[in-house]
Amino acid sequence: MDRPKQEGVRNRLLRLMAPDDFARLAPALESVSVPLRELLILPLEPITYAYFVEEGIVSLVADTVEGRIEIGVVGYEGMCGAPLVLGTDRTPHTALVQSDLVALRLPAAALQAALAESPALRSLLGRYVQSLIVQVGHTVYANTDLTIEARLARWILMTHDRLQKDELILTHEFLAMMLGVRRPGVTTATHVLEGSGMIRARRGRIIVTDRDKLEDLAGDAYGPAEAEYDRLFAQD
Repeated sequence: MDRPKQEGVRNRLLRLMAPDDFARLAPALESVSVPLRELLILPLEPITYAYFVEEGIVSLVADTVEGRIEIGVVGYEGMCGAPLVLGTDRTPHTALVQSDLVALRLPAAALQAALAESPALRSLLGRYVQSLIVQVGHTVYANTDLTIEARLARWILMTHDRLQKDELILTHEFLAMMLGVRRPGVTTATHVLEGSGMIRARRGRIIVTDRDKLEDLAGDAYGPAEAEYDRLFAQD
């Protein structure tokens, strides 16, 4: 198997690593393709791999008595398996592939060994965990205080950021699960956004047509987490 080269990867964390740290990880990195709705991490089960996303999105999902609700998203800016950075091998949350995924997979033991050897790597990935905590906090705020329409706008913006294309493969059923609402609520919210010229809805997909309007609707639920990520990695 060919080892990945740092200049050839898309994942931002891998690109930001010191060359020595990337060299520590490279022999154990494996490129994998994972289909939609595959589970990468199961609740309270040992995390066997970290996934550095190259393309696609992973949803971090809380399983509740009322069903699943998304609490965070990971794209090419980050990694799936953040609990490993914090010194634990499991989490009560599920990691679910939201958009067909291409990632560089790393065995948990290899990541933990590299973290033990390199303070610089611990700092880099620790800053990413901080950015993820801020994102999760703003998701809680959005789910508590925002209308379904505003939550949908925020979610579309976050997906748009990570996929970097205007046409998003999103069914109403999947959106309902991610937002923790009933499907008719998503259908109504989609019609509102479409009627305001923010999106065009097609069967199984949403096309972003006016990002500025989406940002206005999402308000301060979108932006602070993204700014925190930029701040944390501005020095790299």
